[in-house]
Amino acid sequence: MGIPGSTNSDLFHDWAKLPISREEWALESAKQMRLYFSNCMPMPGAEQLVYNLSRAHSATSGERIKLALATGAKRQSYEIKTSKPETKRLIDLFPTEHRILGDDSRIPKGRGKPAPDIYLVALQSLNSVSFGEKVILPGECLVFEDSLVGVEAARRAGMRVVWVPHPDLLAEHQDQQKEVLITSTGDFQTGDEWQHGGMPNDWGETIQTLEHFDYERYAIDLSG
Repeated sequence: MGIPGSTNSDLFHDWAKLPISREEWALESAKQMRLYFSNCMPMPGAEQLVYNLSRAHSATSGERIKLALATGAKRQSYEIKTSKPETKRLIDLFPTEHRILGDDSRIPKGRGKPAPDIYLVALQSLNSVSFGEKVILPGECLVFEDSLVGVEAARRAGMRVVWVPHPDLLAEHQDQQKEVLITSTGDFQTGDEWQHGGMPNDWGETIQTLEHFDYERYAIDLSG
């Protein structure tokens, strides 16, 4: 779901009405995580996309594209999820100082996705090494997300977003794409719902695979 660790576990425990305690469920889910998360692979087209972006420039300003990773995964699950060589190659395209994890100390407790904090921290990390360069504004950022909470977090941060959902998730929300991309599904509350909406209609789009990403739509120049 893209929700930070313990929050995700608690939500599922309550929803499923499991006949075991939250503590027992947490232990069992951690065991399953270690078993299956190590098999995580990048989405089709992800490595090529990030590789292209790491060498691209803005077609309007001529400035190079900068990359940051903002994941709700905490360090332990992140290390497991990124253990395969294919995933390591992808992650290595992101500078270490621009990899923001769910347990980053700069993210206040309880402010994981769908709150915008993790994306704002990622942007701060990009701007912190921009000595002599133009400061990047939220509206100049483009976020790629597969989760509902991630899309909402990006939008709350004032950033454009490309939603690349799992086919089952897309099917479930087929009739709610406008709410997902522009307003809100109402599934998640962070206490600052005033941040919903107010985004231009062309600031969010859904694509079924990263292999179909349209660079020209976002004025991204790959000519090098």
